[in-house]
Amino acid sequence: MDADVVVAGAGPTGLMLACELRLAGVDVVVAERLAGPTGESRAGGIHSRTLEMLDQRGILDRFLAEGELQPVGHFAGLYLEFDESESRHPYPLMILQSAIERLLEEWAAELGVRVLRSAGVSGLRQDEHCVTVELDRPEAGPATLRARYLVGCDGGRSTVRKLAGIDFPGTEATMTALIGDVELPELTEDYVWVRRTPAGDYSAIAFEPGWFRVITSEFDRVAGRDDAVTFEQLRASLVRVAGTDFGMRNPRWVSRFSDAARQAAEYRRGRVLLAGDAAHIHFPAGGQGLNMGVQDAVNLGWKLASVVRGRAPQSLLDTYHAERHPVAARVLHNTRAQSALVRPGPQTDALREVFGSLMVSDDVNRYLRHLLNALDIRYPVDGDHPLEGRRVPDADLKTAEGIIGVHELLHAGRPVLLDLHGSPEVAAVAGGWADRVDLVEARGEDDHWTVPAIGEVAAPAALLIRPDGHVAWAADEGGAGGGDALRTALTTWCGPAAHG
Repeated sequence: MDADVVVAGAGPTGLMLACELRLAGVDVVVAERLAGPTGESRAGGIHSRTLEMLDQRGILDRFLAEGELQPVGHFAGLYLEFDESESRHPYPLMILQSAIERLLEEWAAELGVRVLRSAGVSGLRQDEHCVTVELDRPEAGPATLRARYLVGCDGGRSTVRKLAGIDFPGTEATMTALIGDVELPELTEDYVWVRRTPAGDYSAIAFEPGWFRVITSEFDRVAGRDDAVTFEQLRASLVRVAGTDFGMRNPRWVSRFSDAARQAAEYRRGRVLLAGDAAHIHFPAGGQGLNMGVQDAVNLGWKLASVVRGRAPQSLLDTYHAERHPVAARVLHNTRAQSALVRPGPQTDALREVFGSLMVSDDVNRYLRHLLNALDIRYPVDGDHPLEGRRVPDADLKTAEGIIGVHELLHAGRPVLLDLHGSPEVAAVAGGWADRVDLVEARGEDDHWTVPAIGEVAAPAALLIRPDGHVAWAADEGGAGGGDALRTALTTWCGPAAHG
C-alpha cells in the first residue's frame, strides 16, 4: 500500500479529515488538483459547533487570532441572537476560507500529512482489499496510488463521486448570485446586508480594511454551469440590483453560485467515501457549507482510523452515512427556505414581515440558530439518557491537574470514558479498552449541565465520549453500574475488547 487513506481535495474538509486521521496514527495522502492555494476568500465564517471541534483539538486559538467574533447571525437576512449559555463559543467567527485552509494546512504539516499538489484524481478501481487511485499530474506525469480507502473531498463537481457511480439527486437552480472581493470607494455605508430591491438583493461586507465582499442575487436568471464569470458581469449585476456600482474597482476574486441543492444518495460505496461539498451542495445562506464539511470530517476521521487500524469492523463506517446524511438533508431544507425568503416581490415582503415577527419568540430564535450552529444535533442512539447522541457540553471539571473543560480531554482525538463518581465498575469495564480509550476520573463543578435544545440536565455520573465530542453512553448516579450497557457502547464504537 502507498497509504492507508487517500483524501482527494485540500480544502477545509479534506485537510481536517487528513489531520484527524494522522492524529489516530493513519498514513494519509492528500491529492489536490491545484498547484497551490488560490488565495480566494470564498466562505467567510465558522459557527459554534465547528469552533468547539477546533477547541477539542487544541488549535482554536490559531483561528481566533485571525478572525473576528460577531455577536449576531441571520436567517435569510433576518437577524438572530445567540445564547452565551449554550457554548463557550456562542458567536460566529468571521474568518475567510483562505485563512482557514492555510491554518489547517500548517497543522497538517505539523502532523506529518503528505500533500500532493497538481495531482487530481482521474480514475479509480476498488476490490475487497484496496482502492487504486489514478492521478493526473500535468507536470510530473500520471501516477497511481494504492490505499485501503479513498475519500472524495473534491467539491460539488466531485470526480471521485462520479467515478464511484454515486447518484447526486436534488433540485435545480432558480437564481444566479455573483460574488467578488473588490474596492467600493463610493459606498457611503460601513456595510450593506441583504438589501432587497425589485430586481433582487445585494450585500457589501467589509472583511478586510478597504476591501468589500459584494454579493448580488438575481432570481429567474440561471447561468450555465460552465459559463465564464467576469468582473464586468458583477458590475452589471450590481447596477441592475442597486442602481449603481459604487465605483467598484480592483477585483481580487469573482465567482458565482446558485440555489441548486443536491445530496449524494450514499456517502459510502465500498472503499470510497464522500465528505463536504462532494456529498452535498446548497444555497450558501448562513455560511453552513464549510462548517458542515468540517463536521463531516470529524465524524468520519476517527471511525475510518479505527477500521484501518483493525480495531473496529467495517460496519462502523455505515454509521457515517446514518449520522451525517440527515444533517445535510436538514441544511438543504433550511437553505431552500432561505432562498425563498429572499426572493423579490410583495408576497415575499409580507412573508418576511410575518416571519420576522415570529423570530422575537425565544423558541423560534433558538430553533433557527440551531439550524445554523449545529449545537442541537443528536445522532441516533439506543439509550434514553438525554446526553446520549448529543455533543458533550464543555463543563468544568476538577482534576488532579486543576480545573479543565471537558473538551480539553479530546485533544488527542481518542475516546474518553469520563468517571465523575469514582465507580469501581466503570474502571473495571474500561480495562478491556485501555489501549484505545482514555479513562479519566474527575469531579464536576456543576450539578447541572446546559444542553442546547433541551435546557439543563443533571450532571451525569459517567459518560463515554466519542472522539468527535458526541456522547456514546451516559449514566446518572445510581445508574453508573450499568456495566453491560457500557460494554455494548464500547464494543459498538471502539471495537471488541482487547481481552475477555
